[in-house]
Amino acid sequence: MDHATFRPATQADLAALPEHVKGEIVDGVLHTQPRPRGEHSSIEGMAFADLHVPFQRGRGGPGGWWIVVEPGIELPRAAEFSPDVAGWRRARMPGGPKGRIRIVPDWICEVLSPSNRTYDLTIKRRFYAEVGVQHLWYIDPDARTLTVSRLHEGHWLELGVYSDSDRVRAEPFEAVEIDLAEWWPAPEPEPEPGPAP
Repeated sequence: MDHATFRPATQADLAALPEHVKGEIVDGVLHTQPRPRGEHSSIEGMAFADLHVPFQRGRGGPGGWWIVVEPGIELPRAAEFSPDVAGWRRARMPGGPKGRIRIVPDWICEVLSPSNRTYDLTIKRRFYAEVGVQHLWYIDPDARTLTVSRLHEGHWLELGVYSDSDRVRAEPFEAVEIDLAEWWPAPEPEPEPGPAP
């Protein structure tokens, strides 16, 4: 990048993107990727559903959180970024999420896909640590895994990698058990054998 001619990206650059493209601006750089497809959105929705009722609504869990799908967040280093799912402790955001959010989330969950894997695991992972997100989850639909990390002294400490059939109590939501088997699409049925030749 030629720093002498570098122009930080702006909200106008985001607004100019085609509808099928998602954009984020981190450290002045516009990062784009295709909007999520069905499986990605379904898994994102399952993670949200498992946490929203017990932690935001307080049904079957302790409450005390705001859980939001694809929030628009604006920080000094990011004119716009939008994790797949994010959560804030109500003590840090008493009025709830309204308009453009300017408070660093306490927890972020990203669903990996071929179009965003490198960006999520490098640029965004580093950025999340630097701005002080305390907990980070990665859901990998291809590997059918959940990776849970906590920020420790500015670096990610991996707490566990859970497989598709595990039942987990994962930080910071240990108060409720999550059945990961419910997150994944049902396996495709085996084709019926054709008539014998």
